[in-house]
Amino acid sequence: MNTILKTEDLKKSYKIGKMEVPALRGVSLAIERGEFVAIMGPSGCGKSTLLHLLGGLLSPTSGSIIIDGEDISKVSDAKRTDIRRRKIGFVFQRFNLFPTLTAEGNLKLAEKIHSGNGNGNAANRRDVLRLLKLEDKMHHRPLEMSGGEQQRVALARAVINSPAIILADEPTGNLDTENSQIVLDMFRELNEKFGQTIIMITHNPEAAAVCSRTIRMRDGHVVD
Repeated sequence: MNTILKTEDLKKSYKIGKMEVPALRGVSLAIERGEFVAIMGPSGCGKSTLLHLLGGLLSPTSGSIIIDGEDISKVSDAKRTDIRRRKIGFVFQRFNLFPTLTAEGNLKLAEKIHSGNGNGNAANRRDVLRLLKLEDKMHHRPLEMSGGEQQRVALARAVINSPAIILADEPTGNLDTENSQIVLDMFRELNEKFGQTIIMITHNPEAAAVCSRTIRMRDGHVVD
């Protein structure tokens, strides 16, 4: 097996006044390259905190996180940002697209953040938008697209730089049933045809059903 992500005894606490409130209480897990994994659990179980730690958006209180051979738990903020830029693509529930930029413009910005090169590869952008059935929306701004189309642009932005891992936080949470299924089908195609490693937080059992494995959390622990 080829482990692309591993955590060991990962803990995270938040300070609220003089109190320390634990969000993760020692999470150890391993994700293999090419897996499509769902993380499920009730609200407050720690799954969003776990995703933010895996993405380098938070620092752990203790424990380790190894992503594609690099330990992001014991590095400076600048180094963690660099690893995040090179290794990870994010898809959020609220899309987080720049409203004044077209679909292609949002992809170009992602390329610039990744490499510092504002020109990027126009053919690659077209290929990614074509794969996600968005070629005819290339020059449309977010408000000129449906919610499902905006989420597919967000997915295109996540994969444009060929990240080691895509982290998706409730990616169908703001979509109706039809658009949710379209987006899930796109995730599955990226995983099955291109071997993209995907970790997805979801409350939706139907969304989790498209994944190859489900990790269940409760009270800051992995329970299944």
